Amino acid sequence: MAIKLTRPIILKMGKIKKFKGPKLLSVRDKRVVDGQMFAPKKIKNAEKKKKRAKAKAAALNNPRLPPSTLFFNYNQALGPPYQIICDTNFINFSIKNKLDVKQALMDCLLAKTVPYVTECIIAELEKLGAKYRVALQIVKNNFEVLPCSHKGTYADDCIMDRISKHKCYMVGTCDKELKGRIRKVPGIPIVYIKRRQYAVEKMPELE
Repeated sequence: MAIKLTRPIILKMGKIKKFKGPKLLSVRDKRVVDGQMFAPKKIKNAEKKKKRAKAKAAALNNPRLPPSTLFFNYNQALGPPYQIICDTNFINFSIKNKLDVKQALMDCLLAKTVPYVTECIIAELEKLGAKYRVALQIVKNNFEVLPCSHKGTYADDCIMDRISKHKCYMVGTCDKELKGRIRKVPGIPIVYIKRRQYAVEKMPELE
């Protein structure tokens, strides 16, 4: 027996939404042109490190060396051959950094140099015992010795007494305390060790 439909059946269907993918950048977009969107941070950091390494290598290969008359404007008693009083730790650190004191000083100052020690410095090396035996031997064979006429045997006081009376010396030291004392004496350059070579501390600007 057939069934009669009085009303038509209407099936309602929702609207089909179109899938929207990610928004694409224009080829002319600045971020695409510069490559900023696609360059990872690691690559950028690696490039920066390479640039720094090249700059350091260039600085080491082409150091700015001072001319022979560099200190004459500050102290007219200074001039080649430069006379450099070397303290105990300067000698010791030179040995640790495998520096030939005479040759390394000449390379630094581009002039003939004469390394000196005082009798107090020799006495200090002797007191330090076997640990400084090599330093003592190098000093006796390669350094000029300045006699001491002052009271006491403290090496730092000895150096300060010498440079206060005679302005013709430079001082080689890595001791922070001694450096501070020397800076108070105008016109005395300080030689120290930096990156396994000697360097001269910048002198204060002349007024």
